[in-house]
Amino acid sequence: MTRHHFAASALAAMTVFCAVSHATAQQVSTPDPSAVRAGTYRVEPYHTQVGFTLSHMGFSNFSGFFNGVSGSLKIDPAHLSATNLDVTIPVQSVDTTVPKLDGELKSAQWFDASRFPNATFKSTRIVQTSASTADITGNLSLHGVTRPVTLKARLVGSGTNPLDKMFTVGFEATGTIVRSQFGVKQYVPLVGDEVTLTIAGAFELQQ
Repeated sequence: MTRHHFAASALAAMTVFCAVSHATAQQVSTPDPSAVRAGTYRVEPYHTQVGFTLSHMGFSNFSGFFNGVSGSLKIDPAHLSATNLDVTIPVQSVDTTVPKLDGELKSAQWFDASRFPNATFKSTRIVQTSASTADITGNLSLHGVTRPVTLKARLVGSGTNPLDKMFTVGFEATGTIVRSQFGVKQYVPLVGDEVTLTIAGAFELQQ
């Protein structure tokens, strides 16, 4: 077999593998909103992340994550406005992939994690905007300050996880906050005041 034929065969095999993997993923979950089961869910922490992005002196848009999220989601697709979301985010989990910066962000000049170890979000109003999207307004408590924030959420999919056999529903959400309004003012405006939130949320049905 020539090198050209070997490369072509490898590429074909990879294409088939990706197609099979994609098909398998589609069989596991469905984006159909009618498939979501009503009930009380808990956060599945291993696949839930809260990402943030802000300008670094106008040179780059720098990002980081919080993980270890916990909390609950009560949802009934037939009465979406009655949905209740309550999550807790450990500030100590901040991860920018730069250990020195992580330590700085936990300090009193930034999040002051020793005094304010958790951020929380508790929904107060849900407005459905399409079959699979909704605006979630709630109270975000961060750095000892509580302010209303609206997240734009989209259903990613739901179904039974083949590994742990738990019925799981996943969403993605985005929102924007002004960090100085929460008392996190270090280097404003040199480092961006407006922070974009990007959330990947997975929830497992409990009852």
